[in-house]
Amino acid sequence: MTTSIRVLIADDQSMVRQGFTVLLNAEPGIEVVGQAVDGEDAVAQVAELAPDVVLMDIRMPGLGGIEATRRLTEPDGATVKVLVLTTFDLDEYVYEALRAGASGFLLKDASAEELTHAVRVVAAGDALLAPNITKRLIAEFSRATAAAPRAPLKDRVGDLTERETEVLALIAQGLSNAEIATRLVVAEQTVKTHVGRILLKLGLRDRTQAAVFAFESGLVRPTAL
Repeated sequence: MTTSIRVLIADDQSMVRQGFTVLLNAEPGIEVVGQAVDGEDAVAQVAELAPDVVLMDIRMPGLGGIEATRRLTEPDGATVKVLVLTTFDLDEYVYEALRAGASGFLLKDASAEELTHAVRVVAAGDALLAPNITKRLIAEFSRATAAAPRAPLKDRVGDLTERETEVLALIAQGLSNAEIATRLVVAEQTVKTHVGRILLKLGLRDRTQAAVFAFESGLVRPTAL
């Protein structure tokens, strides 16, 4: 028996919550288990309902989506995945949400197909990183930091092997495991192994945080994209 992906929708707009609920509940293998009106409500409901994925609006009154995401993804917190929602594809707060631990982001005007795909990708443990818009966003809001890399982060890159460093740079460019395997002429399983080791060595949650790390450490420059 296949277990449904349990989703919590956190947004201060009732119409958004209801609309996404209808769309997701119509999909096989996905179940909306709750709706939260702000960040505090989302954190409380995650503790009570244990969803797999939270669709988290960034801008909400009270506790916003960024701080709520940070609380939900801290090392001793829940294992829930957070997919942040935004109205604008270059919302300055999205980058901060990714740094806080979100696994990706989705525009509120996304189609039903894009919404369900995003939920399934994030629930599977991957990051919604491939679209060009995500690469542009990360590049834009890491530009200043990448221009002057933080020394501690740069030093941590030294813990990686030459091949792992190469894979990390390709992750930051938005390539999937299959695309990286093709680029490096290796098996996709080999890439998966490298990715796992990169995340473990750097203490990162997923590919999105790996991409952010690559920019902030200076390994990848935004101008290279």
